[in-house]
Amino acid sequence: MKNLLIFAFTFCTLLSYGQNETNQIERKGFVIGFGIGGGVISISDSDQEVPFDEAQVGGTFPNLKLGWMVNDRLAILGMYSGMGYEYEDKDRRFDAFMPSVQYWVKDRWWIHGGAGLAIDAPALYDIKDNVNDDWNTGIAAMVSTGYEVYRKNKFALNVQSKLLVGGVKLNNNIDREAVQFSLGIGFSWF
Repeated sequence: MKNLLIFAFTFCTLLSYGQNETNQIERKGFVIGFGIGGGVISISDSDQEVPFDEAQVGGTFPNLKLGWMVNDRLAILGMYSGMGYEYEDKDRRFDAFMPSVQYWVKDRWWIHGGAGLAIDAPALYDIKDNVNDDWNTGIAAMVSTGYEVYRKNKFALNVQSKLLVGGVKLNNNIDREAVQFSLGIGFSWF
């Protein structure tokens, strides 16, 4: 899986540098976007002897953005992002819902950051009564960057990377922290 991620990132990077057209895009008004990708997540509970001793590979769908362009380079967004992981043979998710700001440093290159609510929850298909049914909340922060490889009219396709960190308080007074790094493809409409 690691080799596949490296190949996909290299291919997308080369593809982005191979673009010669200078299509201008008009960014204004309402913004909606979603992305899909994969990456690694490491979960650590405060009662572990060695924190962050294991990492798992996971998918990052859904990665949703919704907001408004303040000007042609700055957007204020609400975003939802997360990644699944396995804990004690149960499927769970570590997600974040947060207000964020996205800024285009160059015509095609953007940076994005925010902070908000972290959610550690069971995968919706794996909820059973009194087993794997606990929902925990806390705080999270995220930074990401992306490059628009294709643009047409009010649509942009981009490659992106994201780092998300967060922590939640579990019912038994234990803290759970998570670190996620992901690569993906994003679709945006302005």
